[in-house]
Amino acid sequence: MKNKYSYIGFTIVVLLFSIYVIRNWNHHKNTKSTSLNYQKINLPDASGLSYLVINNKARKMPDFTFTNQNNLIISNIDYANKVYVVEFFFTSCPTICPVMNRNMLTLEKEFGVRDDFGIASFTINPSYDTPMVLKQYAENYGVSSLNWHFLTGKQELIYEMANKGLNIFAGINPEVAGGFEHQGFFALIDKNGYLRSRVDPYGNPKIFYQGTAKEEIKLLSEDINLLLNE
Repeated sequence: MKNKYSYIGFTIVVLLFSIYVIRNWNHHKNTKSTSLNYQKINLPDASGLSYLVINNKARKMPDFTFTNQNNLIISNIDYANKVYVVEFFFTSCPTICPVMNRNMLTLEKEFGVRDDFGIASFTINPSYDTPMVLKQYAENYGVSSLNWHFLTGKQELIYEMANKGLNIFAGINPEVAGGFEHQGFFALIDKNGYLRSRVDPYGNPKIFYQGTAKEEIKLLSEDINLLLNE
């Protein structure tokens, strides 16, 4: 009888452990990027938008230096004192990138004439997306703002900025259309280089804006206005 109860107890432990492993594996599979401790921080601001906190520090846009569609060297310093939106894309993307950049065009039309607004579009396929390719891409979309830079450079640096710096997944995947996989998020950066977002009804930061959804672009537009007037 004792052996019977021991066997039942062992079976229960194994079952509970299996459920734990499966749940965590599914979470990782669905989120792609690393789970980080984003929370609201009380820094002085006038907008009411949230700062994103990791290890008790407000997260800033990582420093970067890349080449734009006009073959000019562009860095985060060029975005100093600007509110700007960050995305990751590639020109041969057959799925979400065209939708993302058509939505980004609505932001350019609304804010593109302002000196204190900008857009940074980082290609995740830099071996193909040369400055010449990016320039043609920008022209095809009718981009006119001098502050919308399509940026290319070393792939490992771009991926490090996406996956570690901003926690927006980007990677190579030969099994998906176009050969690259990425999240269609837009990140909002304030004039001091901090990541910002609105909060949900429960006080949790939105973190990123879905670049393929028009209703999200409307929210993003409202929040850009808040930061421009902060």
